[in-house]
Amino acid sequence: MLTGVREQLGQALFRRVAGPGGPATRARIHHTPGPRWFAPDRPIRTVHGDASMFIGGLTALLLQSLHPLAMAAVASHSGFRGDPWGRLQRTSTFLAVTTYGTAADAQEAVDHVRGIHQRIRGTTAEGVPYHAADPHLLGWVHAAETDSFLRAHARYGARPLDAAGYDAYVADTARVAEALGALDPPRDRGELAECLAAYRPELRATPEARAAARFLLFQPPLPLAVRPFYGGLAANAVTLLPPWARGMLRLPRVPVVEDLAVRPTGHALTRTIRWAMTPAREA
Repeated sequence: MLTGVREQLGQALFRRVAGPGGPATRARIHHTPGPRWFAPDRPIRTVHGDASMFIGGLTALLLQSLHPLAMAAVASHSGFRGDPWGRLQRTSTFLAVTTYGTAADAQEAVDHVRGIHQRIRGTTAEGVPYHAADPHLLGWVHAAETDSFLRAHARYGARPLDAAGYDAYVADTARVAEALGALDPPRDRGELAECLAAYRPELRATPEARAAARFLLFQPPLPLAVRPFYGGLAANAVTLLPPWARGMLRLPRVPVVEDLAVRPTGHALTRTIRWAMTPAREA
């Protein structure tokens, strides 16, 4: 009976993040022969294959929204409100292909995304032009994502890496960022911190950013029965944000509650996800 519950929960989670074509895509990614961008022992494979990504992904979306040009592009072109699961599935597939797929498939995925970026352009409500292919904007999106995934894995990962391992993770992600068009992305945690600090003067919580945060945290397109589960993930995603980012988004910190209730819930949820998505014979 427990095995059946595990399989049902695991399949439901996988369908949400991978979409209806998930099984076929997973088989192609992992079983197609050929060279890969990243060897099996690379840190990027450890981080991106862990259940902590469920929390880190939400943190990344909240942090990325603080750049007005990035947020304007998302609000006008991504369809995250109308098709949030489709956006999640496309993002998760891109991460999986570039992390685990053949070099040819990874390059094809990158070329596809670059083609989309070339078409996304416009102006903010203040009349400032933006272009999704702008290397500077790509640099922000990459740095925010890398920092969020790293923070999530360091706190909730099944096997946290040592300092050298997380530096190597940043270096691994730089390869994908450069392929997408970012210029000189950070290659260790020190450079990543410097990169995020350099973007700080450009960041602010626009009305669109705060609306996106409300949508992600309080209005998820989910059945009522699973919203408490999602709420636990979202609360932990907020705790991973840098303090200055939380302040911008008006997400207050409650230390006692976070330490005694939120973080333990995050550990329990990631353990449950990990259990559900690990085939019983491998557990």
